[in-house]
Amino acid sequence: MSLLRRIASELRQHHWTGVFIELVIVVLGVFIGMQVSNWNAQRATDQQSEIFTARLKADLRMEDWTYQFLISYHREVLANANRAVDALDGKAALSDEALLVSAYRATQYRNRNRQGATYDELISTGSIGLIRDQSLRDTAMRLYTIQTFDNLTQEGMHSRYREAFRMSLPNDVQRALGKNCGDRYIKRGDYAAIPGNLDHPCSTRLSPQDITESAKALRSNPNIVPFLRLRIADLETRMVDMISNNRDIMEHLRAIAKEKP
Repeated sequence: MSLLRRIASELRQHHWTGVFIELVIVVLGVFIGMQVSNWNAQRATDQQSEIFTARLKADLRMEDWTYQFLISYHREVLANANRAVDALDGKAALSDEALLVSAYRATQYRNRNRQGATYDELISTGSIGLIRDQSLRDTAMRLYTIQTFDNLTQEGMHSRYREAFRMSLPNDVQRALGKNCGDRYIKRGDYAAIPGNLDHPCSTRLSPQDITESAKALRSNPNIVPFLRLRIADLETRMVDMISNNRDIMEHLRAIAKEKP
């Protein structure tokens, strides 16, 4: 207010030089104040961008592990499905126990353990623009919106072959297969433990009679082979989706995973 009073006084006294100097001071003050405010706002935005970018990359590194795990796991499911159908079709020799193991493993599927908290927060708050790396932003947006993972899970969960297999064998036989020949424990993020999570050497620990009768039940069920063929076709479709149709997502995830945090 004192500055404005001085300007008003100088106007009345026709001190134009003083008025000009005072006005320049006012304008410069306002300009500097706005610049400082903008600089502070930009610095806060830059800090947010760095934080969210680091968080998103950390999530995508874990998503890379999940992607690689799901590919490997379902390859093993598919390999067992092919072994089982070849044995049931008479194209390959397989012991009754080995048939039971492969037929059981062909029923298996794994859910995707989604790591999307950062992406969900960015989308819900309209802040996705904080991710300034366009490649990183596009990779996240595509990864979290593709339907491949949901399709893979739903087809595995509701597989008609899975249903026919479960209806064909006694529950105690199925429990033995799951306990002795099912999924191994794997720590999330452990790449070295991915291979052989399902397809590992095992013994069913079933009696010879249970093995013989269970294998006979599978071979005598007219629905097993057609449904197994359908299971194989569905798995092959999803593998193409993951490895070929969405190869750019997979490659970008691989590149992010290899970066130093």
